[in-house]
Amino acid sequence: MKLIVGLGNIGQEYESTRHNVGFMVLEQFYKDFQTVEKTIWEDSRKFRADIAKIEWKPLHGEITKVALAKPKTYMNNSGLAVHSISQYLNIPISDIWVVHDDVDLPLGSIRIRTGGSSGGHKGVQSVMDQLKSEKFVRFRLGVGHPHRASNTHISKKSFVKDVDEFVLSPFSASEKGKVKDLIKRASKAMQMALEDGLIPAMNKYNTK
Repeated sequence: MKLIVGLGNIGQEYESTRHNVGFMVLEQFYKDFQTVEKTIWEDSRKFRADIAKIEWKPLHGEITKVALAKPKTYMNNSGLAVHSISQYLNIPISDIWVVHDDVDLPLGSIRIRTGGSSGGHKGVQSVMDQLKSEKFVRFRLGVGHPHRASNTHISKKSFVKDVDEFVLSPFSASEKGKVKDLIKRASKAMQMALEDGLIPAMNKYNTK
C-alpha cells in the first residue's frame, strides 16, 4: 500500500494560496481517477486528515492499494497526520509520497525525488521530524519566489518574512494558466509513477 499526501492548510482563506498546491494536485489526481460524484473524502478525526482510498489497476502488474490524505493539522504540523496514518496502515517510509509547493523552483516546474533536506519547507520538515527519516518521496511543485528576479540585498529576517507571506498569497491572474497546467501535469506524473515506477516519471516530468 502507498500513502500519497498533499500538503496544505485547511480553511477557505487558504484554498487558493501557493502553499495549498499540494491539496490542489491531490484533488485533481482523485478526479482524474474517477468521476467527481465518486470522489468522496472521509473526514477522519482519528488521523486528523481527509482520507480517500483507491485501488490502482495498472495495465501490467498487480493492483496497488493507495491511501490519499490531506492533513487537517495545518501545514507546520503535517507530520502528525502522516505519521499516524502510516503507522496505522503499516506503510513503509519508501511508499510515502508527499506532494508540496516549493519556492526554490520556478512557477510550473516539477521535481520528483527521494530524500534530501526540507529546503526550509516547514510542512516537509514536520514530516521528516515525525517519521524520523527523510527517505520518503517528494513531488516538488514550483510556485515561484518573491525575490527570484531581484538582486536587491535583503536581510535574512525580511527574506524569511517575505517568503512566509508569499506562500500564503494567492496566485496572480497572470499566473493562473501556468498553475492550471502544473496541477494537470503533476497529476499525470503521479499516475505515471504508479503505472510505470518513479524513475520513468522522473525522466519525463522532472524539469531540466
